[in-house]
Amino acid sequence: MTNTLHRFGTAESFRDDYVIFAMCCRGKNDEGALPKLKKFLEMAVPFRPVNLGDARHGGALRPSRSLNPTSHWNRDMTPDFQAVIDGLDTTTTVAAVFDNRPAAEAFLDRVREADLGLSINVSTSVDGADQCCHAAGINRHSVGYSLGFEGKTEKLPNSQVLTLMTLCGHGMIASSLAKKMIDWVKEGRRSPDQAVTYLSRFCSCGVFNPARAKRVLEDALSKTR
Repeated sequence: MTNTLHRFGTAESFRDDYVIFAMCCRGKNDEGALPKLKKFLEMAVPFRPVNLGDARHGGALRPSRSLNPTSHWNRDMTPDFQAVIDGLDTTTTVAAVFDNRPAAEAFLDRVREADLGLSINVSTSVDGADQCCHAAGINRHSVGYSLGFEGKTEKLPNSQVLTLMTLCGHGMIASSLAKKMIDWVKEGRRSPDQAVTYLSRFCSCGVFNPARAKRVLEDALSKTR
């Protein structure tokens, strides 16, 4: 089970969204797990992830207490993967996010070879996860399904907003913020890259996928032209 299970979209829409987690279980394999978790993150970097994160400190783009909101738009938008690795100081869930299946498959195969003794979770479409496991030469252990939204679904935000806000598994991207970024991109007030960087910093778990978010924003922009 993972909170990324509830990312919104069709199976096809996850073609650029692969999240690979590593975690340990308290009292089972947590002793000496911290360097293994760090190694997991270090191994991911050569495969060019679009984000790295740990559930305690966030992802490769983070907020800062020393800056005011107006300075955000002039900040460096380069993800700092090394800061995520160096900042990991306790056992927690760590993740690497990829925007293409070949990279995810190659990384999962590398993780299999390393045999770190950690639990590994692949979050994407069911078919995409199956393909990753097949490429790595392993059998899928189990599968989790999200049953979607029930009830008065007419009160939900539109699909573009839902896609953006569910990219953070802990719900730290508000629907109003996602809608605001979509509107600003449509109005030409911010570029998709700027809006994506802004949204990324609100994700406290580090599993936000900037590539997928950018695609959503660019799609919204194309429909206004």
